[in-house]
Amino acid sequence: MAKRSLGRGAVLSPVPAVMVSCALGEETNIVTVAWCGTVCTKPSKTYISLRPSRHSYGIIKESGYFVINLVPSALAKKADYCGTFTGAKVNKFEKCGFTPVYPEGCPVPLIAECPVSILCRVEQILPLGSHDMFLAEVVEVFAEEALFDSRGALRLDKAGLCAYAHGSYYELGKRIGAIGFSATKKKPKGRPTQHGKSKN
Repeated sequence: MAKRSLGRGAVLSPVPAVMVSCALGEETNIVTVAWCGTVCTKPSKTYISLRPSRHSYGIIKESGYFVINLVPSALAKKADYCGTFTGAKVNKFEKCGFTPVYPEGCPVPLIAECPVSILCRVEQILPLGSHDMFLAEVVEVFAEEALFDSRGALRLDKAGLCAYAHGSYYELGKRIGAIGFSATKKKPKGRPTQHGKSKN
């Protein structure tokens, strides 16, 4: 299949559309970030990349903490608002009707309306060009009780999350497999008995 060259560009898609909450003293803010991801499993590390001109940049740099809040599709419009307007002029928690929650020992607020919130502590700030990367340790993960099944497993497919791809937001679709499903053998079909019924 023929492919067209687009030159250089950051077009990796889809990526998480997350709302990053932060605070410094009495000031709180939310910034929507698409450049966000996992860096390491053990120890758990993640990152966000921000332009130094963003209002949240200075808040996070000085406080050393931020929270990655996963966004359900129902909140996509509010997430877009938080990425469009500056916290220097508007209180986004109040404007969007979000509830700031401070679990014990948490120095910055979670967004209560988001199903999963990831508290992060900044370890390094790496200047990379248009954006600086905040490399961070995952301190604690908070998830809604409704997302756990009867065995206690986290079911993110129940969260109705959205993703970002090349300038647009998309609702995630159906689950199509789990890690390793390509190597899982199909269960053999039941062997018919003399009465024509399967033994399985």
